[in-house]
Amino acid sequence: MVTPHNSIEKESSGFYHLNWLQRIGFGSGDMAQNLIYQTICMYLLFFYTNIYGLSAGDAATMFLVVRLVDVLWDPLVGTFVDKHTPRWGKYRSYLVLGGIPLTGFAILCFWDGFSGSLLYAYITYVGMSMCYTLINVPYGALNSSLTRDTNEITILTSVRMFMANVGGLAVASGIPLVVAFFAPKDSKGEAIINAQQSSQAWFITMALYAVVGLVLLFFCFSQCHERVVMDAKETSNVRVSDLWKEFVRNRPLRVLAFFFITAFAMMSVGNAAGSYYMTYNMQATSSQLSVFMGLGSVPAFIFMPMVPAIKRRVGKRGMFNIFLSIAIVGMVILYIVSMVPSLKHQLWLVYVAQFIKSTGVIVATGYMWALVPEVISYGEYTTGRRISGIVNALTGIFFKAGMALGGVVPGLVLAYVHFDAQAKVQTPMAEQGILWLVCVIPALLLVLAMWIISKYELTDELVDCINRDIEQKQK
Repeated sequence: MVTPHNSIEKESSGFYHLNWLQRIGFGSGDMAQNLIYQTICMYLLFFYTNIYGLSAGDAATMFLVVRLVDVLWDPLVGTFVDKHTPRWGKYRSYLVLGGIPLTGFAILCFWDGFSGSLLYAYITYVGMSMCYTLINVPYGALNSSLTRDTNEITILTSVRMFMANVGGLAVASGIPLVVAFFAPKDSKGEAIINAQQSSQAWFITMALYAVVGLVLLFFCFSQCHERVVMDAKETSNVRVSDLWKEFVRNRPLRVLAFFFITAFAMMSVGNAAGSYYMTYNMQATSSQLSVFMGLGSVPAFIFMPMVPAIKRRVGKRGMFNIFLSIAIVGMVILYIVSMVPSLKHQLWLVYVAQFIKSTGVIVATGYMWALVPEVISYGEYTTGRRISGIVNALTGIFFKAGMALGGVVPGLVLAYVHFDAQAKVQTPMAEQGILWLVCVIPALLLVLAMWIISKYELTDELVDCINRDIEQKQK
């Protein structure tokens, strides 16, 4: 049992414990980002092809170009964040400084005032992505600045992922319903959400979500207090080239980076294809689409609170293997249901498969964020510098590369199978292409992710030893 004296001593050496308001405050930052960025990831391709008037090929190319811009922009942001300390805090300041322009650009992405203009789409999407980086890189570093305690970081990550999935549910399930509320109706009273006449409904919906997200970013800013940061003199010589050096010498970081690109590619491909799958393969209504997309987040409310206990029972590697396998099982069931004619229109089976798939994806990809502070501490242990911004910029590059695949791959596959946005019923080839995007490609990526994460070597005991040694050296 830890005595009060020992508890105070631990806190003074960086092993801080946060209260629940602070934990929720930190988690609200990810909830805010999901309300904005997940809307972009899940529905912008659908908006571009079905409402705005871009071809699937043009949209896919643009998504790739924007991610290439991110490859240059992310390390610049990471280096700047590590070298500078704004008056409101080294990392939390950017929640405000980046949050306001992010809100504006996100709303403009869903405005069709220049309908069909590729230039306008590029300007708004690039601007949104750059502002997102200006928030996401410092926010990722904020986690490691609150405490060194691995158990506290696990709790923080669980709260963060729980709230992120509240935002994800509001996006996945709520967006179709909100758009349907504002959209014009056809002769049968059904909302028209996949045609140009619904453009204003999409714009209003994005505006509502973006403003709520901005309020949550301000709340996160108010509740986070940075206490584990390097002195300015120790980070004054941080350079962009440190990103490459850190990647080369920090093996756990390399493993995590490759896991990020694979995991986010898997999620992005599946999420981007979900609305196509339900609209064309299942001929679903907006309410049925809402249920399907919402099931992508519901398991978080059941399983994320259990993550600390599950991890203690089976360990990190066991938890990843179990839940990634569960996700693959869900995708296999969804593929079988979609291919067998007698099962294809049993929507309840589709919902069950989506729930199983989402359970595995949410837990595995949610917990991976708890590993970022660990690789930061490992880097500090080996080099003497806690360059959180650089590390988060690197993970940001890889997860955005995964997100790029989520935009590029669906667009290319849809173009290859001759998807026609104007047709209410797609060809069998187009339906098969959509099914590959929802099930087959994500399942293959999950198998790869399981192999990658098996190479991660930092146990909780090793990380605690590293952190204690760092504190002793600093004393």
